[in-house]
Amino acid sequence: MTKLMDLKIDFAFKQVFGKAGNEPILLAFLNAALQLPKEKRIASVEILNPEINREHIEDKASVLDIHAKTEQGEHVNIEIQLANKFDMEKRTLYYWSRIFSAQMQKGMPYTELAKTITINILNFRFLQKTDRFHTTFHLYEDQEQFPLTDVLEIHFMEIPKLMDKWELRAVNPYDNELERWLLLLEADDHEEIRKELEAIAMKDPVMKRAFEEWEDLSRDERKWVEYETRRKAILDELAAVREAEIRQQRAEQRAREEGLAEGLAEGLAEGERQKAIKIAMKMLEKGKDVDEIADFTELSVEEIQKLKQQLH
Repeated sequence: MTKLMDLKIDFAFKQVFGKAGNEPILLAFLNAALQLPKEKRIASVEILNPEINREHIEDKASVLDIHAKTEQGEHVNIEIQLANKFDMEKRTLYYWSRIFSAQMQKGMPYTELAKTITINILNFRFLQKTDRFHTTFHLYEDQEQFPLTDVLEIHFMEIPKLMDKWELRAVNPYDNELERWLLLLEADDHEEIRKELEAIAMKDPVMKRAFEEWEDLSRDERKWVEYETRRKAILDELAAVREAEIRQQRAEQRAREEGLAEGLAEGLAEGERQKAIKIAMKMLEKGKDVDEIADFTELSVEEIQKLKQQLH
């Protein structure tokens, strides 16, 4: 059995879904992801950035995304993120805005700017308010929920939530096309998923083609070298992100510990002060001299004078 590349590594994902000649695979994924009614499904797609530059493979900060254009003129950007850098919301809006604004040409009216769709495939849990693995966002009015425009559409697909459903046997890749394609990203080292998808591929020619492209890619020694280079760059980035998380957690723990220590010290000091006030009140009741009480309790003369006024 051919050892398969991990399709969650963006290099491998782009070689299968975003390479010139593999448009039918990308088309099937997009129609599954966008969940359009049959009469509005995408019939053709053009991959606008099929090439992968060597410097992008080695640069851990680069993005090996897929930028495509449908026959309706819509622009679609697909990106895979393995680690949560805690900037996902602004990151995706930034990339959406770059693609949307890049359409503008000199003298072109704004009305010709086409709908731009961003699809984020995440290998981490992102949205805490829902257990759904696929969420979609648009621009709506707050109160009545009518759309301002349809030019913005952002998708998040969280693989860990999908795998939770898989473990609970709550997925149906035979009938759900999106679950089918996203499970493919886990099939490199998950034998049960791989076998189920291979059975589906016997009846789904596009899924069968995806497997063939994936296996051919994984047999290419030169591509393996490029894949491992990219994989190392991504793992280095993940390690850096994890190290930053650990440093942040340690700093927060120190702050909590220092805050507790400070709070304890303040509490003890306030306790001692209340105790001194009680002693001062008893001494005042017995007619002791203010200066004597101040010396004994270490309260100020002014404080004791105020306490004395409370007695009268």
